[in-house]
Amino acid sequence: MANGLLQLRIDDNLRKEASDVYSQLGLDLPTAIRMFLTRSVQVRGIPFSMILPEENYKATAAVAAMKRMSSDAENAGVADMTLDEINAEIEAVRNGK
Repeated sequence: MANGLLQLRIDDNLRKEASDVYSQLGLDLPTAIRMFLTRSVQVRGIPFSMILPEENYKATAAVAAMKRMSSDAENAGVADMTLDEINAEIEAVRNGK
């Protein structure tokens, strides 16, 4: 198998910090990079989860609101209402009943 040369530019501090981490694991930086690339091929993608932190996720507030409304519905005893029952309640309120 022929070997190719891979060159990339990286911040000196990042390189040192990453090298220190891999050194503690008994690896050198080139070996860690080869492991990353090998695993990327095996999983056919990035070999780790790529998610935004919870506090930056824009739907967090919406999910929290839905959980509050669900809890409120449970507490009010209306969590098991059918769509027809909900629509009837809305109609009754609109008609002032």
